[in-house]
Amino acid sequence: MSKDVYVIGVDYGTDSVRSVLVNALNGQEVSSSVYYYPRWKEGRFCVPEKQQFRQHPLDYVEGLERTVKECLAKAGDKVPAAAVKGIAVDTTGSTPVAVDKSGTPLALLPEFESNPNAMFILWKDHTSVKEAEQINEHAIKFDTNYLQYVGGIYSSEWFWAKLLHILRVDEEVRNACYSWVEHCDWMTFLLMGGNDVAQMKRSVCAAGHKALWAKEFGGLPPEEFFSSLDPLLAGFTDRLFKDAYPSDQPAGKLSQEWADRLGLSTDVVVGVGAFDAHMGAVGGQIEPYYLSKVMGTSTCDMLVAPIEEVEDTLVRGICGQVPGSVIPGMMGLEAGQSAFGDTYAWFKKLLLWPVQNLLSLSETISPETASALIQELSDKIIPELTKQAEQLPLTEDSEFAIDWFNGRRTPDANQVLKGAILGLGLGSDAPRVFRALVEATCFGAKSIVDRFKEQGVPVKGLIGLGGVARKSPFIMQMMADVMNMPIRIHRSEQTCAIGAAMFAATAAGIHPRVEDAMAAMGQGFDAEYHPNPERTGIYAERYEQYKTHGALIEQEIAPEKPAPTDVQEKVVR
Repeated sequence: MSKDVYVIGVDYGTDSVRSVLVNALNGQEVSSSVYYYPRWKEGRFCVPEKQQFRQHPLDYVEGLERTVKECLAKAGDKVPAAAVKGIAVDTTGSTPVAVDKSGTPLALLPEFESNPNAMFILWKDHTSVKEAEQINEHAIKFDTNYLQYVGGIYSSEWFWAKLLHILRVDEEVRNACYSWVEHCDWMTFLLMGGNDVAQMKRSVCAAGHKALWAKEFGGLPPEEFFSSLDPLLAGFTDRLFKDAYPSDQPAGKLSQEWADRLGLSTDVVVGVGAFDAHMGAVGGQIEPYYLSKVMGTSTCDMLVAPIEEVEDTLVRGICGQVPGSVIPGMMGLEAGQSAFGDTYAWFKKLLLWPVQNLLSLSETISPETASALIQELSDKIIPELTKQAEQLPLTEDSEFAIDWFNGRRTPDANQVLKGAILGLGLGSDAPRVFRALVEATCFGAKSIVDRFKEQGVPVKGLIGLGGVARKSPFIMQMMADVMNMPIRIHRSEQTCAIGAAMFAATAAGIHPRVEDAMAAMGQGFDAEYHPNPERTGIYAERYEQYKTHGALIEQEIAPEKPAPTDVQEKVVR
């Protein structure tokens, strides 16, 4: 029997789920497995032109079983089942779903299996813009500012706006919906074999950052806040939750059903879930006042600070500040961009349109050759654009872009906003436009850092995590130049899954604190980008243009957008 003990971290991203089997004593990654959601890959249940993005729970369930079993199979005899002590899950968020009283997502019931409104409403779904605006207008009617811990602005990407939208647009789902559950909480509940939603342990990460839960309010805002917003919300607070838990705590043990399905023991501890960026920040060894940037399809930017140093500081326009949402005992502050890698993916898709749509009509090459050529070009286009963009001179009047292609998450959430490309001429080619798009995403990142600093929370440095951070030196060097500060890149290619493993090890009692798990299991950093002084000044000038152009676009698109509620009022005690 091995003396080592192991844990499993499961990371649900936008396109896929990844599981890792990790030695809990030293952080060595024994095996990993990734599963791409088949229904999502086919584009089922999504209507991008309407900002509707839904995911079927079966993609999640099938991916969980497939990836965990494959991890164990790859490990073979090196890792006996009895040596696996814990499992924890992170997910995108806010990605909630309607459930019945047993906690079963409605889409798993035969009558709702093809109804997108009964599925998980993905974080990037913006069908509830109207509801978010109404929540913001409604909040100013109350003496207590219930938006003060989420930056003063409620977003269409979050829990209550999505619930209200679904209740309004689908009577059948409304009648069957007993409660509303975040993806990270449901996965934990599923692994434990839960059958009563009232017994579900809700994550303080999800509850505080997206559902307006705060200890200062005694939990969720009062029933009156929601029922006076819309009578359809009457009674929901009683069917949701009063308590929320940090992810270093055990939620329970693996059920017999899932122990059998995965080939594990019912002694395996299941940790409380959390959002991917929060666990990813831990996997990436976050430090106080260092902004941990998880860069993928979007970005989630995490910062932790000692509670006693920032508890009376409320940062306007971010995605919330919640004690214990990242590291227990520390204040967790979240910000981010609604589109980062998605911006580059959009441009790639735009450029590939003639290839994908015209090659199939070709009378010169076979369908098989056309398909192979499309795949080859798809794989090469971003690397070649990057290569060409790196060679371009940087000038104050180079092509320009605004990065709000999926709205703006922070600072100051506004999902109505649109992206823009400016300063085009007959010499503007694809590499020049691509360079402008990369620059825009870096400028969006700088606006977040500036907001923290303006509101009294220092940012001492940057930590880069995720696929973009590791795969694109071009983007990371530009990020350092725009920010005029170094950015360290974490060694791990899957910090979110590793972070989940660290929480699993803590919940299982292998390490007493999350910080101890980080120290024992962290993989360290393997790259660092420093600002180029020849470029920082030009970027500073162009950043001023970014702010000016952005303000004009915002005024044109959303001239009557209400101002954020004042989050600088005294904290409710």
